[in-house]
Amino acid sequence: MAIVELTKENFQSYVDGNSLLIIDFWAPWCGPCRSFAPTYEAVSEQHEDVIFAKVNTEEQQELAGTFNIRSIPTLMIFKEQVIVFSQAGSLPESALQEVIGKAKDLDMDVVRAEMAKEGQSA
Repeated sequence: MAIVELTKENFQSYVDGNSLLIIDFWAPWCGPCRSFAPTYEAVSEQHEDVIFAKVNTEEQQELAGTFNIRSIPTLMIFKEQVIVFSQAGSLPESALQEVIGKAKDLDMDVVRAEMAKEGQSA
């Protein structure tokens, strides 16, 4: 599946319309971003049930600011409209596969219950 380019105009529709969305925040001048890109693309081809997307932080500064992206590449995973993973730095393929597997296995009822409990104690 092709990797989707996200903009502030289409971002929310991808978050809302997909149960699992993986986003790579990157910039064209970023060496580690360019090094990570082939791994990200190769892994995306192995998970047809997942939407893989990229946000060019140079072109989409408002989106990058919304998520406090301070270092790139940053990988973020939304599952059922909830951020379940966010980490700066590129990952080797095995680690990326592991993170995706864990995200797929997450029971979102449990995650939402924990979020509700944390919200009550805050």
